[in-house]
Amino acid sequence: MRVAGGRETGWPLIGLLQRVSKAEVRINGATAASIGRGLLVLVGVRPSDDAAHARRLLAKVLQYRVFADDSGRMNLSLQDVRGDLMMVPQFTLAADTRHGRRPGFSTAAAPEQARLLFEGLLTEARARHPVVAAGVFGAHMQVSLTNDGPVTLWLES
Repeated sequence: MRVAGGRETGWPLIGLLQRVSKAEVRINGATAASIGRGLLVLVGVRPSDDAAHARRLLAKVLQYRVFADDSGRMNLSLQDVRGDLMMVPQFTLAADTRHGRRPGFSTAAAPEQARLLFEGLLTEARARHPVVAAGVFGAHMQVSLTNDGPVTLWLES
């Protein structure tokens, strides 16, 4: 836990951002979602996360400069390049891996809390960005992607 002024503030919402040329989510052999050039964001929710954390994470995702400009420098955001966005819930991102040889999940939000926060994040993303695809909360998914670069970044709200 982070400490501010002697009190616990909790860990922030996690977004594992990957710049992709394409990505797809399959469930039971069928395509559930797919995107072209853009960002695939795996989302991990912790117990202390709330709607404010989700809004901050979304703002970062939409404005984070990870696409190349004419000089080849990462100076353009998803919004600048009008790229696609795919968000996939992934509770294992919030796992506690500090001890032993098996992850612990007491650091991940309870399923109902995580589902509500993820759905709220998707609703907000769809209101702010033209192309938003998503994985299905609680489903066993196969996620395929072509990582462009590769560029993979760990974001926290």
